[in-house]
Amino acid sequence: MSERKNPATGHDTGHVWDDNLRELTNQPPRWWMICLYLSALFLVVYFILYPTFPLISGSSKGVLGWTQMKRLNESVADIQAVRAPFENRLVGMSAEAILANPELANYAVRSAKVVFGDRCAPCHGTGGAGNPGYPVLADDDWLYGGSVASIEQSIADGRAGMMPAFAAMLNEQQLDALSQYTLALSKGEGRADGQALFASQGCGGCHGADGKGMPMLGAANLTDAVWRFAPGTVESIKYTISNGVNAPGHEGTRSATMPDFKNQLSATEIKKLAVYVHKLGGGQ
Repeated sequence: MSERKNPATGHDTGHVWDDNLRELTNQPPRWWMICLYLSALFLVVYFILYPTFPLISGSSKGVLGWTQMKRLNESVADIQAVRAPFENRLVGMSAEAILANPELANYAVRSAKVVFGDRCAPCHGTGGAGNPGYPVLADDDWLYGGSVASIEQSIADGRAGMMPAFAAMLNEQQLDALSQYTLALSKGEGRADGQALFASQGCGGCHGADGKGMPMLGAANLTDAVWRFAPGTVESIKYTISNGVNAPGHEGTRSATMPDFKNQLSATEIKKLAVYVHKLGGGQ
């Protein structure tokens, strides 16, 4: 309602609610009209300064020449200017040297998070939590060793697991016994009936006579209850033994291949990722 007019003096529109609530045509308050005019003025100024509406051959540019892409490029340039001193120091350093420098290690971890999210998380999960068939990177279990150098090699050159399929070499009874023995190993229990079979089939040649694995071959430690492909059950273990891992020409074999990133990432990005992954799992 108007600030100076009697609300009852406005023109009656004839709209009445509840017998005493009537709609009139009084002018809005002055402060409201001032805000309306200022809003219109702001709109005109904005149209002049910034791109606002499409034209036949493009769009209005605005006298400031502002665009979202220009603002994005300026923001990226600002970030790169902050990072440049650190990035220049990393170029000639090894991953081990970066890890040994707390300041640079902290920078590497923070700046590698985005690269990890883009390149690694789709398989290894957010924060390295892992997925079925893809190792957890946030624990202290390492197939190929947990040194920052071996992690860097894994990222740069990729990895491919290898285990023969034993379905054609062992009968059902032997497969069951070997699966039971493997499960017992993970629980710290000994089973004499499976130990001889474990040795005779050459399992210890890769996994070690004690089943603790061989990082040089990427052979899993069978005594730590960490399972790559599925929770530790006799059925899952038997499937892996029967079908192998990346077994040539064997349909149904487990797939365990990590691509190489040496042609996708820069050497500095790979070193930063190696430090980041090493920090995730505590390294070795």
